[in-house]
Amino acid sequence: MRMKASLIALALSPARYCPKHSFPRMATTTIDTPEYLLYPSPRNEHRVVFEHQCFVLYPYEIIHLPDFDFEGRATLFTARRKADGKNGQLVTCELETDILRFERLFDPE
Repeated sequence: MRMKASLIALALSPARYCPKHSFPRMATTTIDTPEYLLYPSPRNEHRVVFEHQCFVLYPYEIIHLPDFDFEGRATLFTARRKADGKNGQLVTCELETDILRFERLFDPE
């Protein structure tokens, strides 16, 4: 019982690494905003939460930001919406035209 509990603690601890079990460290820390708890994508070129945002309720959908040909900078986060506890992804853009383009072109099916 103690062994199992210690393995679970290692798996949940972001600051430790166990070579025997290959539990990697988390790439980045979370960002806590009034609306969301955000987990940055390691592929983000920028580490900024921009003003123009779109939350999508597809936590496992692959969103490849370069495919949208944004004019400005954009970031992607795995997100938990605090208002209702729903999980999804948050796309944030520097320019309003880019977020409107994302909303128009994003099709999860």
